[in-house]
Amino acid sequence: MTYDIETRSGLPTEMQTLLRVLPRDGWQAHPGLADSTRNWMRAHQGFRQLGEILQEETEAFLDNRIEDQAYAGRLAHFGNLLVGNLHGHHSWEDHRFFPELEEADPRFASGLEMLESDHVALDDLLDRFTRAANRTVQLATLEPRQMGEEARPVRDLSETLRGFLARHLTDEEDLVVPILLHHRLRG
Repeated sequence: MTYDIETRSGLPTEMQTLLRVLPRDGWQAHPGLADSTRNWMRAHQGFRQLGEILQEETEAFLDNRIEDQAYAGRLAHFGNLLVGNLHGHHSWEDHRFFPELEEADPRFASGLEMLESDHVALDDLLDRFTRAANRTVQLATLEPRQMGEEARPVRDLSETLRGFLARHLTDEEDLVVPILLHHRLRG
């Protein structure tokens, strides 16, 4: 079965078994919620915030509320933070974290497949974002008057990235945290 991030509107029902028993609103009070899990979820929140910053900064530039050089610097800084940290984060998940969860609970296997396919789609999206952002940053030096035209795709890709991250990170947490709590892992 395939689970397309573009058409998915939440964690598929068949993957919500533990989520129904351990709903999101009870996680923070659960005695099995380890600091490592809290840190993992904080990283997710950081990705959401970076996506928001990138979109807001690009919209501010397009609305002439931020100078081209300042925008280029912020786009390079926050874009690099988001792209580099996301690549590292999901590489660690795919190679270390998710296999640990699948071993602890075989019900995670189809969820792992779904999340790994999300990561492949995310790699493509991050590559497109990086190329568009790099072109925009380079134009700050080469031809600042052309930055506006190049920044529009950055804005559109930032918006797409924010939507992708909102869906993917929520699905990931809704699948993973109940497994961690149920099996008292990472504590």
